[in-house]
Amino acid sequence: MSTLEEHVDVGVPIDEAWAGLHRVGDYPRFVEGVREARTEAGGRTRLDVEAGGRVRELEAEVSDRRGERVMEWHTTGAPELLGSFSLQPIDQNNTRVQARLEYDPNTVRETFGGPKGFAQANAIERLVRSDLQHFKECVEQGR
Repeated sequence: MSTLEEHVDVGVPIDEAWAGLHRVGDYPRFVEGVREARTEAGGRTRLDVEAGGRVRELEAEVSDRRGERVMEWHTTGAPELLGSFSLQPIDQNNTRVQARLEYDPNTVRETFGGPKGFAQANAIERLVRSDLQHFKECVEQGR
């Protein structure tokens, strides 16, 4: 498994950033490739993701450690992906959003296509950074 950690500082209070992470229907606005996202019973989320020229449905289980402001998730089928978002207040009006993603590079490449090795790791890093930047824009514009 490979682990990627990235963060972005957003210009909103921690409660607004937390609420933004939980608006699953907004995921297509800031997560590259997500065409539709919906919440289902039992803490499950379904995502229709377009990658490598095809659309795949992913299901993830999501859980919160609300007191710690940590949202954890993992896919329930292939590809196996694990992740979390941790929120830390910078001050009253700014929040750091830390994203952590654990994945098997070969499984991701087999599922979604794309380059191998170091090139794939760079592509995933760019994608996560871009998604975090889009999240920042989304929550800051929602004010």
